[in-house]
Amino acid sequence: MVAAGEPRLQRVVLIGAGRMGSAMARGWLGDPASAGIGSLSVVEPFPGQDIDAAGRNGVISLNPEPAPADILILAIKPQGFGEAARELRAWAGPETLVISIMAGVTIAYIQQALGCQKVARAMPNTPGAIGMGATAFSLSPACSDADAAATVALLEPLGLVAGPLDEDLMNAVTAVSGSGPAYVFLLVEALAAAGRAAGLDEAIADSLARETVIGAGALLGESAGCPSELRQQVTSPGGTTAAALNVLNAPGGLPDLIGRAVQAAVRRGEELARQTGQGG
Repeated sequence: MVAAGEPRLQRVVLIGAGRMGSAMARGWLGDPASAGIGSLSVVEPFPGQDIDAAGRNGVISLNPEPAPADILILAIKPQGFGEAARELRAWAGPETLVISIMAGVTIAYIQQALGCQKVARAMPNTPGAIGMGATAFSLSPACSDADAAATVALLEPLGLVAGPLDEDLMNAVTAVSGSGPAYVFLLVEALAAAGRAAGLDEAIADSLARETVIGAGALLGESAGCPSELRQQVTSPGGTTAAALNVLNAPGGLPDLIGRAVQAAVRRGEELARQTGQGG
């Protein structure tokens, strides 16, 4: 007997198998029972080689006829949801748990479009494609503890899962972790450009900047210390790192810039929701 709050083995249908959808499916296929999956169907007109092979081998059901799922996962582009909603209704029954990873699409909009009440809204980020992402989620009031546990189990192939959070925080989540990888990539670009300006060969500057950020991230992942402790460990008083940090921490410097960037992303998320008639 399954205890309250534990995921049950269920019929799961994944709509969309792009980078995120495929990453989730690969994680589930490695150990479907741990994700609470009894059977998995994937709806994707242009499946990648791994999804196509799983369908041909009978490991999954690829592009089956529509029927209500126990759990319906929406991994399609958000701008295509409104047009696709009528067809997607065939996959959603009264008790279907819908898990959406569509950026900016609100729970209320999904409920209205699909005629269902149990909805989880999740925001993964691109490192989830290699199982090293960060995903936060929110739930509609109709969701149970078991629905929350199923949501966590099905999102875990992407990496860290945080939640459930209040849906009002999802724009902040998008601004921090959803958009966050782009900020890191820009840091690598800027660091490489500064290295070239200081006289380094282009290839050397690019490789040093890239590996420095990769290594720092790996060190952070392996360390029990917080980021400020790691920063202090590499900052000798009066040294070169301290000189650079004095510039970055000056008024209008990196902390202020990141704060302004996140707030701009939050505001844009709110604007996009209003423009599509979704509300907040």
